[in-house]
Amino acid sequence: MHTDHPFTEKQDVFQLPDFAAGPYSVICDFDGTVTPFDVTDAILERFARPAWKTIEDEWVRGAISARQCMERQIPLIEAPLERLDAFLDTVPVTGGFVEFVRYGRSKGIPLGIVSDGMDYPIKRILNRHGLRHVPVVANRMVYREGAYRLEFPYGREGCASGVCKCGVAEAVSGDGKTLLIGDGLSDCCLARSASFTLARQGKALHRRCAAEGYPYFTYLDFFDILEAFGAPLPKPIAAPAAAPAA
Repeated sequence: MHTDHPFTEKQDVFQLPDFAAGPYSVICDFDGTVTPFDVTDAILERFARPAWKTIEDEWVRGAISARQCMERQIPLIEAPLERLDAFLDTVPVTGGFVEFVRYGRSKGIPLGIVSDGMDYPIKRILNRHGLRHVPVVANRMVYREGAYRLEFPYGREGCASGVCKCGVAEAVSGDGKTLLIGDGLSDCCLARSASFTLARQGKALHRRCAAEGYPYFTYLDFFDILEAFGAPLPKPIAAPAAAPAA
């Protein structure tokens, strides 16, 4: 167990949402949220030509959008699909995620993965953990004749991301409420309109929520979230997983 529980922050200001007062839809990021590290970055680090880092630097400087960045990076991957699969089969999920999905289903709370990453890696990792039923909205990875590319079926004009999470939330939640779970920059836009946000402690989404005063709590893993919602489970003591060495 954590000695300093992350949910003590802002506890006196922001109250956790009452699912019984719903309807709520849970929109959950993937890279760095469901997984302990960014899977797309890990794939690029292992299998892409070095030019991917130059493109990444352009994005960090604000010279290109996130969508433009990934559109140029993914074709640099040179591994056959079998090698990619072998790597994906080593990727863990964040502690408590499988249990959190089960908890949501027991409460009748719709949960979906909405990610600005790639659908194929997400689905393979989820399937390995018995979570084939979880809906996935992400950029479409296409592998044909030994080459990779991305398609963006969930993009929106004026949105810099490949997946417009705000647009997906509008379509999914309708007149209901949205609970956002995430960590990074691609989640920050949706945090403005979400009913409540669970932000991974110390990451970009946490910093944005704190700076803007959005209703939020922080977490380190999904066991923290389960405990906060009154579903305590035994929690192993383990250090956060790092991406396997390239």
